[in-house]
Amino acid sequence: MIGRLRGTLIEKQPPELLIEVNGVGYEVQMPMSCFYELPNVGDEAIIYTHFVVREDAQLLYGFNTVKERALFREVIKANGVGPKLGLGILSGMTAMQFVSCVEREDISTLVKLPGVGKKTAERLVVEMKDRLKGWGEGDLFTPATDAAPMDSGAPSAESAVDEAVSALLALGYKPTQASKVVSQIAKPDMTSEMLIREALKSMV
Repeated sequence: MIGRLRGTLIEKQPPELLIEVNGVGYEVQMPMSCFYELPNVGDEAIIYTHFVVREDAQLLYGFNTVKERALFREVIKANGVGPKLGLGILSGMTAMQFVSCVEREDISTLVKLPGVGKKTAERLVVEMKDRLKGWGEGDLFTPATDAAPMDSGAPSAESAVDEAVSALLALGYKPTQASKVVSQIAKPDMTSEMLIREALKSMV
């Protein structure tokens, strides 16, 4: 199993990144909560990974800390929740928000996440309530509001919007929903990561 990568960050296309380790490029998908904290392209990054092997693909999911990965692994243990849905859940809200929803049995907030229907939300609450005891002692993710813009060069407003919409689609949101939300919050000086962050906040 591939559990940790240390190398040069080559590309960032939310929610996916490319990291080169000893000449080999690894494609890794990350929850947006973790993606915000990545260094700039060209810098060294250390990523803790969860490796998934399917009949048709081998996939890597990445996290900035061991604890973030541990929470992801707890989430995907829930019946009916796979890695892609887990990625969407941990992109749509911070760890503290998710733990709080489970503890308060807040089904109405959980169903706003992409791919989470009422039955899935109910299963998450029932199956995870006991397992998440103790996780709420401080947010596992750095608050998004404190994160600095990652890119030194400002992309055009149009490309930032396109990237943001593409990222939301990859996380499971519907095209019309993604386009509508991004267009409502878009401002000329916003990077794609800023747009994604604000879009996700507005939908929960």
